Amino acid sequence: QVQLVESGGGLVQSGGSLRLSCAATGFTFSDYWMYWVRQVPGKGLEWVSTINTDVSNTYYAGSVEGRFTISKNNAKNTLYLQMNSVKPEDTTLYYCARELQGVADWAYDYWGQGTQVTVSS
Repeated sequence: QVQLVESGGGLVQSGGSLRLSCAATGFTFSDYWMYWVRQVPGKGLEWVSTINTDVSNTYYAGSVEGRFTISKNNAKNTLYLQMNSVKPEDTTLYYCARELQGVADWAYDYWGQGTQVTVSS
């Protein structure tokens, strides 16, 4: 079955860096766009970043553009999020998510259990 397991979260000082990983199993990783999303208290999931199947295109929310970098290694079935210049407002649970295929809009059908990022000021 599809499994997504995030890791790499932790406590980091404002301005610091953190690298999140997401290990994917149970599906052909290279066939799917992948996402990073994060929990917004009281608002649900907030989109952070997207990467396409062959890593030729990446997309970012305005709040993280220029600070975060999404990447994936199809040979290792792993998705990454390099977080630089982190801010206290980046504090939350981060999830990787798999593309829901066959729909016009960006959507996800599976996500992991999340990894907590806490940024101290």
